[in-house]
Amino acid sequence: MTEDLDHILFQLGEDHKQWSNAVAPPIAQTSNFCFPDVATFRRAFEMEQEEPLYTRGVNPTVSLLRKKIAALEGAEDALVWSSGAAAITAAVMSVVKQGDHVICVQHPYSWAKYLLNDYLPKFGVSCSFVDGTSVENFAGAIRENTRLIYLESPNSFTFELQDLKGVAALAKEKNICTICDNSYSGPLAQSPLQFGIDMVIHSATKYLNGHSDVVAGVICANKERIHQLLKSEYMTLGSICSPFDAWLILRGLRTLKLRFQHSSRNAQILADHLHVHPKIKSVHYPFHPSFPQFDLAKKQMQMGNGLLTIRLKASSIAEVEKFCNALKYFKMAVSWGGHESLQIPVCTFYKNETDQHHLPWDMVRLYCGLEESETLWNDLQTALAELN
Repeated sequence: MTEDLDHILFQLGEDHKQWSNAVAPPIAQTSNFCFPDVATFRRAFEMEQEEPLYTRGVNPTVSLLRKKIAALEGAEDALVWSSGAAAITAAVMSVVKQGDHVICVQHPYSWAKYLLNDYLPKFGVSCSFVDGTSVENFAGAIRENTRLIYLESPNSFTFELQDLKGVAALAKEKNICTICDNSYSGPLAQSPLQFGIDMVIHSATKYLNGHSDVVAGVICANKERIHQLLKSEYMTLGSICSPFDAWLILRGLRTLKLRFQHSSRNAQILADHLHVHPKIKSVHYPFHPSFPQFDLAKKQMQMGNGLLTIRLKASSIAEVEKFCNALKYFKMAVSWGGHESLQIPVCTFYKNETDQHHLPWDMVRLYCGLEESETLWNDLQTALAELN
């Protein structure tokens, strides 16, 4: 598997002779492509979904990235979009139509929730949100018009998992499509397609790029689904990844294995330390034995990523803010997957302790970047000392 992974990251699709022996893949930074005669031009229109004609469709740099990500995910093909939200929207819209029903996990990515709960109902698509920790909850929510089950395993804050194999089997029995947002794990830690999931989504902004300088999304699936997506949502909506951004993600893939493993190792070390710290109420991390779905995590994932969430033994939001403001290496920002460690305090979404939110105000999500674990642990200890 290691050799296969190295082949994908460093060799797959790379024709150095064609690139004048350049080591790094070049950027086809062009909006369109020209042809020597009418017959060739005509053929380009006929083959627009396979060959370069106009960069809104096929571009050589983007095509190389598609090939590598599809191979990483174990998919037949992939499409790269301008954002993770664009990928989510396109994947869902490719399945549903007016009068259809969707089942979704109860706490998905906020823009996925907005799409399903607020936007698509304007076009006659309904959605039920269920606790995804039980396959029976999905079974109980199925209607005659259910066309899609939308998963996010793990989710990005409290890391609830779904039994991917169980949900996929249920869906296939009922002829229902399944989509899984695999952004938490990335292709190195989990392969939902192997469990029978139909489409896999990634926020390429996270680990796939890994440098905090690109916003992009990915859909991985079989050739038939990708072909239909390219012909319909991709070409119509025009929410494409630019050649330059694709090149930056290709650059990021070179170090994906090293970055992901180091980030994951940091999170595992910090989860162990924080779990026994007297000022920590609880630690959420799928690969810690205290996690309620620890056995399922080990069954369908190879490792955790660099995200963990803690609950502080704090008496007020002001005390949580004091802790967060004292952190020096954990920058306050959204997202994850880059070099730098990050934090999101849930109290950011509160005005006071009595506000209503499905996440408690004493919760802080931490992303462990590429600093040394000792550096990050010392930073956390210093900030925890600020708590009463």
